[in-house]
Amino acid sequence: MQQGYSSKEACRIVGIDVRTGKKWRNGDRSRGQGRRPLPPAHRPAVARGSSRYLREDERIHIADRLREKATIRQIASELGRSPSTVSREIHRNRTVLHGYGSWYYRPHAAQARADARRPRPKPKKIDRNPQLRDFIQKHLTLRWSPEQICHALRAQFPHRPEMHVAHETIYQALYLQGRGELRRELARALRSGRTRRKPRRQAQQRQPRFSTPMVMISERPAEALDRAIPGHWEGDLVIGKNGGSAIGTLVERSTRYVMLLHLPEGRTAEHVRDALTETVQNLPGHLKRTLTWDQGSEMGRHHEFTLATDIPVYFCDPASPWQRGSNENTNGLLRQYFPKGTNLSIHSREDLAAVAAELNGRPRKTLGWETPAERLHKLLTT
Repeated sequence: MQQGYSSKEACRIVGIDVRTGKKWRNGDRSRGQGRRPLPPAHRPAVARGSSRYLREDERIHIADRLREKATIRQIASELGRSPSTVSREIHRNRTVLHGYGSWYYRPHAAQARADARRPRPKPKKIDRNPQLRDFIQKHLTLRWSPEQICHALRAQFPHRPEMHVAHETIYQALYLQGRGELRRELARALRSGRTRRKPRRQAQQRQPRFSTPMVMISERPAEALDRAIPGHWEGDLVIGKNGGSAIGTLVERSTRYVMLLHLPEGRTAEHVRDALTETVQNLPGHLKRTLTWDQGSEMGRHHEFTLATDIPVYFCDPASPWQRGSNENTNGLLRQYFPKGTNLSIHSREDLAAVAAELNGRPRKTLGWETPAERLHKLLTT
């Protein structure tokens, strides 16, 4: 009738009686005792124009064309959609017959599934699973990163998908619902100590601090670059409050094994030279190949260290911290234990050994989720 047909002609085309058509148009209030009257039937309005989401009439078109064995690209071209949109729609909202290896697509059921997924906000997976939340919180307390926690969940609960989350899910829970789902101070939960994300910024420019003859990193043996051979180390200092105290760090490039230098009396070139010599003297010969450092003044006696240990020292280019990236990453991890603006001279040699042991006991993604201690042990035993 909206197309201009009379009531009688419309009933004939649809295939119903004229009285039935009248009830459809006007409703039926003459039903029997105790029966609810029927309201008039209204044709649902169909959305027109482009939309971010697929409409019901588009899903009906997809179902019809699938029955006609049309390809996904043909269907997408007819709808003016991307082929990936149609492909995802079929994959997400189809009905799979388990045990038969087949499936079918029903447009109205697909529309219902899409409508059920659309409301926001959705209940959070961590918030709905107390066991998952406790596991994540426990390992955050142990200073594990979210990515390490995610892999531990998959390894410990391989057949329980409700215990699997992406590391971004944990970050979202910390940054957006930190006091709701995980209920911990963000400064203690994440290594960076930040309460919000911030974009990466250009590194500050650093000038050379001394003019003592140096051997630059460009002359370092090529074997140190690919990390295939152990024994190549990167070093730096973690500075305390007002520059009055420091802790030295050494990281082996192949295994990411960490050793810390105790500097209770200061960070002069003499103090760093002596601490480095004492720390590396017990290493086996095949783990004493090279040392890479930045151009800090604490390495002013690098030639004396080389004479005492037979380990050549190579220096990074100015303002190029990525040339000793393993050490920069380790210094960031150490800031959980030694925060900026604190006095580092209060930590004893035993404290540093305990921190190094904890770092060397953490699984690392770059090592295939082995720990640095496990990787170093394999090298020593072979």
